[in-house]
Amino acid sequence: MADRVGQPAVEADPAPDSAAHSWSVRWGLRRAGAGDVGAITVMQQGAYAPNREIIGREPLPLRVDYTDIISEKDIWVAEKDGAVEALLVLEVRPDELHVWNVSVAPRAQGAGLGNRLLEAAHDRARALGIARLSLLTNERLTRNIAWYKRHGFIVERIEPFEGRAVVHMQKHL
Repeated sequence: MADRVGQPAVEADPAPDSAAHSWSVRWGLRRAGAGDVGAITVMQQGAYAPNREIIGREPLPLRVDYTDIISEKDIWVAEKDGAVEALLVLEVRPDELHVWNVSVAPRAQGAGLGNRLLEAAHDRARALGIARLSLLTNERLTRNIAWYKRHGFIVERIEPFEGRAVVHMQKHL
């Protein structure tokens, strides 16, 4: 695997002649598999630790079984020296590509990896012929909301959910 997202990587899945392969190599990502669940879970715990304090509860991405997520969604990892550094979870919907999760290990934060993952999501949507990205975040995560806005997302609506306010954001490509 590449040392940095964006550098070529050896990819066994998807097929080398597929559009998904070309896209994943460009971004130095590989599709996550069942063998990645432990590393993804550990990385997510670290990446979401600050959010837990801000929102006062366990963030949704920490309340799921990644074995299920890997089988249900378009999930990609970036690695360095064999360790999962970042995660991009996408969900293809009829008229949009939903960014279900963008997370970066604490040791890799601040180096632009999250920006590159979001750029990869844009490219993935375009490769699939989808012109809209969507995502959800917690209203208390103002830093995240500002980051998404800097990347061209707008707030579509805010709605209550399980005792919190969920911010629905979207971006037209």
